Amino acid sequence: MSCSKVFSGDLPELIYEIIKYFQKDYSTLHSCILVNRLWCRLAIPLLWENPFSIPRNNFCVIDIYLNDDLKMKLSECKTIDNKFSIPEKNYHISDIYFKTKLNEYKIINNSLLSNTLFNYPKFLKYLNTYNFILSVELWLRLYSLRRIDRLNMYVPLLTIFFENEVNLHTLEIENINTSNRYSAYVNMILEVISQNTNFIQNIRNLKYCVISYHINENPVIKDRMLQIIHSHQNLKKILINKDSLSLFKSLLSSNIYNCSNTLNTIIFYYVNFKRIINLDKIFEQLNVLESIHIIDCSSLDNNFTQQIINLTKPFKLKSLFISKIPKIESLDLLLQKSCNYLENFRLDSCYELSQIFIQQLFELIIKYCKNIKLVDFDEIENQFTYQVLYLIENIQQNLNYLSICTDDGTECSSIILQNLGQILPPKLEYLCLELDYIKTSDFEVFLKNSQNTFIKKLIIHYDDDEQDILPSIKKYIMKKKRVKYLAINEMVTYSKESVSLMNEVKRFELYNIKVQDSNILEISAYDYIIRN
Repeated sequence: MSCSKVFSGDLPELIYEIIKYFQKDYSTLHSCILVNRLWCRLAIPLLWENPFSIPRNNFCVIDIYLNDDLKMKLSECKTIDNKFSIPEKNYHISDIYFKTKLNEYKIINNSLLSNTLFNYPKFLKYLNTYNFILSVELWLRLYSLRRIDRLNMYVPLLTIFFENEVNLHTLEIENINTSNRYSAYVNMILEVISQNTNFIQNIRNLKYCVISYHINENPVIKDRMLQIIHSHQNLKKILINKDSLSLFKSLLSSNIYNCSNTLNTIIFYYVNFKRIINLDKIFEQLNVLESIHIIDCSSLDNNFTQQIINLTKPFKLKSLFISKIPKIESLDLLLQKSCNYLENFRLDSCYELSQIFIQQLFELIIKYCKNIKLVDFDEIENQFTYQVLYLIENIQQNLNYLSICTDDGTECSSIILQNLGQILPPKLEYLCLELDYIKTSDFEVFLKNSQNTFIKKLIIHYDDDEQDILPSIKKYIMKKKRVKYLAINEMVTYSKESVSLMNEVKRFELYNIKVQDSNILEISAYDYIIRN
């Protein structure tokens, strides 16, 4: 009876809570739309809150955004001698220019959807500049709009959001200085945003990331970003890398008191700590700081740890990704100070590390850190395999994300498969095994030993396609419904060319297991930290 009430719409509050659980499960949300009108009305906003999150799949949402807006504004423009005249309404010149070009290329009449059922722009909650720019570029290529001035199209698109008074929760500004053209796009977006203060004031989370392949950060973009941050007054999260240190220093020196009661997350990404002093004084002024992430930073030496030890407050180190060789004494002091705050640990490549260092590091983690949730090992060599397994066994009580990549041939992969299954926790949100080689008998041992573990997302990569692991997966995973999402090499890609593989994918679906492309299912440890 209660189930029928849910589907008939008698319990809308309960339905919303159910649907909200699938917030990032886009395929399930699409299915919810088909249930009835109520389910559709509740699921659509969740589908459209972050439409540019997967640019290569979702760039066509621009068609829907532009549909009604273009038709309305173009109807108000009159053609005189093959030229468009601007109506009395105060439209931006690039707005009219852009729409004129789209009309010239016959996109409006021939391609855009004729009707829209919802006010889709209103649902926008998250906007990432990199994904937004990539979506626009892909959309332009779709219609072969190479002659159009690309800079002129960002204003009307953003204006659609402004006019609909979007209640944006998160704005991520990624200044990836790979080209002058990209920087020009970012600069244009920041200029438009800075002129629309209502759009900025609604933001709960403002993220700024510089990923630069040039020597210096773009000074114009830096100044615009400071302007936005200073006017925002509610900064909660900031990412500092080697190319954005100057902005971080400027922010703290000029406006520290504006964010002292709001800033709760700092991510240090590829930072050389020799270039930052007085860290203890900076942290002391931040009253609500909840998490600090150190990702592949250098100079984790005594000078750095001494600043941390001087803190009167707890040092809430949540993530530690190691790619440079720090001194074990410094790590000892750092982990003592952070203790159980550490949740995410990644070790990148073991080439320059000794067995003694690895053993000491892992012992420190086991000793001080009792709340590890994410572990990522990249390029494991044979000599470290048993130490990696030892660490997993001793921290598995809270573990929910595990990624292992081997780089030392058959023996390392075989040891992992023969021993990993029995030390996994009862439930994992994410398991990625990227192995050089998988021997079918070893893989079956892993599946047998891990029968009591439910894995929400399982990704398996291996090089030798001659080893057929599919029968074992069907026997120990599919029939026992032990995973929810599954990716095996390029199974989805190959299934498009093979009827037999397509039938296998459909067979997994009968057991409520979704076989997906690994590019969609896989979540790198970096994305896990930076995007959340």
